[in-house]
Amino acid sequence: MEIMKKILLAIVFVITTPVMAADHTVEMLSSSNGEMMVFKPAVLKIAPGDTVTWKATNPGHNTASIAEMTPDAGLVWNGKINEELKITFNKEGVYGYKCTPHYILGMVGIIAVGNDLTNLSASSDFAASEEKKFATNKERFSSYINQLK
Repeated sequence: MEIMKKILLAIVFVITTPVMAADHTVEMLSSSNGEMMVFKPAVLKIAPGDTVTWKATNPGHNTASIAEMTPDAGLVWNGKINEELKITFNKEGVYGYKCTPHYILGMVGIIAVGNDLTNLSASSDFAASEEKKFATNKERFSSYINQLK
């Protein structure tokens, strides 16, 4: 009987222990490995409840959500230049983001939250149309999206 109590107590403890969400770091960089104006990593796969922290590693950058590439209309952000920003992602799907001053140069990133990527097709279509407007890195967005397919 005592063993059963210990087993039940252990099961209750495991079930009620909160799952620890992860905090992922994305660097905002002027250059990395021969690429200009990049987020590192540029494609991030995370679990619902995880947080992403954008670090202002190089000056002159920010992170801002792209409204057309989000499954959660309530989750928008527009960080300040040269400042760290933390965002927690609770809803599954594909989130696109950019560096506002360097968007024309293709400074973009993608976050895939969970396994339900129902907005992947719409995000892919938007990315394909937007990257045509980029002055450089014209296939970067599509390349990142293709990493999720």
